[in-house]
Parts: sequence; structure tokens; C-alpha cells
Amino acid sequence: MTRERKLTRRRVAGVLALSALLLVSANALAGTYLNSAALLLQQGGHEAEYLRARINDKELAELIHKLADARLEAAKTMLVPKEVVQAHPHLLLVLENYERAADAATRGEMEKFLVYQQHARDEDRTFRGVLKQFGYSLPEPKP
Repeated sequence: MTRERKLTRRRVAGVLALSALLLVSANALAGTYLNSAALLLQQGGHEAEYLRARINDKELAELIHKLADARLEAAKTMLVPKEVVQAHPHLLLVLENYERAADAATRGEMEKFLVYQQHARDEDRTFRGVLKQFGYSLPEPKP
């Protein structure tokens, strides 16, 4: 085997190894994003349901509003992999609607609370649908 042929094989092997490493890294990043998104959605939905059952508790509404606002801010600073970048605005809309719902509850506006909560659910479905189009899904919560 000639020296040029050996070098060509080494280059091809190097390129393949680098490509595999980049693919694994991209999938790992997508996994981290999906895990984080699942947690944010699960907590937001749980708190909204909890508040709905206790809508007249203003102090609870204020606490949940603070948590919803912090969750939204955290999502705004997430590292979003290019594979799911088109889905991320929908995640932000879900969390924004949960924040607005909690804010409405602090003011005793039950109707607005329900509207924002429904908007959040609708955007959640859209977010999951967009992820599915790109071949991703959120991990299921474990008990």
C-alpha cells in the first residue's frame, strides 16, 4: 500500500470519527434541552392545575406567579440545539401563558386565568407537534 493511500485512509477515518463525535454531541445537547423542557412544562402545568383548585388563595397565586416568571426567564436563556430551534418559541409561549395565568389569579381574574391556562395547553400541544416533526419527543416523567 502506498503512502498516499495510507494517508487518505487515515483522513477518512478521522473525518468519520469527528462526524460521529459531533453527531453524539448534538444528540446529547438535544437530550439536555428536551429534559429541561419536559421539566419546565411539567412543573408549569402542575402548578397551574394546583392553583386552579385554589384560585381564591392570593398568596399562593403570588408564589406561583413568581415561580412561573422564573421558569420563563430560565427558558429564555436555555441553550437551544439547532435541531429543535423552531420549536423553542412554542415552549416560551407555553411558559408565558402560565405566567400570565398566575398573574391573572393574583388579581382575582378567574376568567382570564382560565383563558391563559387554555392557551398554555394549546401551545404545549403545538410544541410537542413541532418536536415530533423533527423526530424528537419529550421524555415521560418517571414516578
